Amino acid sequence: MDKNSNKYIFIYASVMVILVAAVLSIANISLKSAQQKNISIEKKQNILSSVNIESTTKNADELFNKKVLKSYIINSKGEILKGDAFNIDMKKEKQYAIENKSLPVYEFSIDGDTKYVFPMYGAGLWGPIWGYISLDSDLNTIYGATFDHASETPGLGAEIATKKFQKQFQGKKIFDDQEKFVSITVAKANENVPEQHSVDAISGGTLTSKGLQKMLLNDLGAYRAFFKQKKSE
Repeated sequence: MDKNSNKYIFIYASVMVILVAAVLSIANISLKSAQQKNISIEKKQNILSSVNIESTTKNADELFNKKVLKSYIINSKGEILKGDAFNIDMKKEKQYAIENKSLPVYEFSIDGDTKYVFPMYGAGLWGPIWGYISLDSDLNTIYGATFDHASETPGLGAEIATKKFQKQFQGKKIFDDQEKFVSITVAKANENVPEQHSVDAISGGTLTSKGLQKMLLNDLGAYRAFFKQKKSE
C-alpha cells in the first residue's frame, strides 16, 4: 500500500487512536483501585484532622479504625438511615432538599470523651469548598475544624486550608445562651458579632470567607434535630 495515500494515512491514524485508547483504558482500570484507596486515605486524614489528630498516608487507616467509635447516617429529623456514612458523597447530597439528604455522623473517643464529626460541602469564590467540624459531647463547642478547596486564590481564599485559620474555630459555640442555633460567623473587621460565635475572615478573601460561613450555617443547621435529640438523652 502506498504510504503516501490518503487510505494508508486514514488506516494508520485509526489504528493508532484505537491502540492509544486501549492503553489508556487498561491503565485507568489497573490504577482505579489505587486511586480509590488514595481518596479513602485522604478522607480519613481530613476527618482525623478535624479531631486534632495528625496522621500520614501510612497510619491513617490504623488511627481512624482505632479512634472512631461508630459512624452512621441520619436524616434531617435525626432518624438513623441504612448505609455506610463513609461512602456518602456530600457533593451529591448538596443537590437535594434538606428533607431528602443523607447526613453522615462520626463519633470519636478522644481522651475518654466523645467527639462528633460532621462533613460539609459548599461554594467558595472560584469553586467548591468542603471540610469537617468536630463538636464536643455538649454538641455546642467546636473541638476542631479542617477545610479545603478546589481553586481558591493562593494567599487569599486558599487560606481556609491553613492551620492558622482553622485553629480559630476551636472553642467557639454554635448555640447562643438561649439554645438558639447561630452557627459561626466568619466576620469582617467591621462586623459586630459575639466573640464566642465568630472567627476572623481572611483579609482579601471576603467571598471565600462568606462562602464558608454559608456552608457552616446550612450544613451544620441540617443536624439541628440530631443535636436536640442527643442533648435530651
